[in-house]
Amino acid sequence: MIVVPLKEGENIEKALKKFKRKFEKTGIVKELRSRQAFEKPSVEKRKQQMHAVYVQHLQEAEE
Repeated sequence: MIVVPLKEGENIEKALKKFKRKFEKTGIVKELRSRQAFEKPSVEKRKQQMHAVYVQHLQEAEE
């Protein structure tokens, strides 16, 4: 449960902004999206490998 403490006379927009930030940090939306469609382990592994290659190329380009 997310609790957002409010100060006396604080604007509702600020409170909503705080709530949204806390909600994003929990990662609930990201988890829900990942659970919507099952991804085969082989596909997941391939994506991880492709990402690792991409990151390696970026690091080599910096050097």
